[in-house]
Amino acid sequence: MQIAKNTVVTLHYEMFDGENNLIDKTEEPISYLHGGYDGIFPLVEEALQGKAVGETIDVTLQADDAFGEPEEELVRVEPLDVFPADIEVGMMFEADDPETGEVLLFRVTDIADGKAVVDANHPLAGQAIRFKATVAEVREASADEVTHGHAHGEHGHHH
Repeated sequence: MQIAKNTVVTLHYEMFDGENNLIDKTEEPISYLHGGYDGIFPLVEEALQGKAVGETIDVTLQADDAFGEPEEELVRVEPLDVFPADIEVGMMFEADDPETGEVLLFRVTDIADGKAVVDANHPLAGQAIRFKATVAEVREASADEVTHGHAHGEHGHHH
């Protein structure tokens, strides 16, 4: 069976940064609903179209096609007294975006002069990445999966 719209695709993948360092890989394969449901990077989905079990892809994505360009408004400088006393670089904090009300995940990137710099950009924003994948399984999506716009796991819903 070949990958087409409304098939559930199961992949093993590896992701590399611009210097070809491995930055992520599957321990367990991932599954997504194929056909424009935003389950995977659009260029990766394009490369997978028509592939079958055992076939591989190797796609390089520019920042715009991967995690986007960094947005300055997602970097903030906050006084240290709003954070826990044990704050350190690399810690993550959730905060509401005052404009959209969305919950953003901020990473502490610097601490100096009684202030902390926090960044809600994806850590890979602004970077090209390379995405290598091997197709592990392809199956027809169920009517429920198509209606919900995502793959369901072996054991019922996975949201």
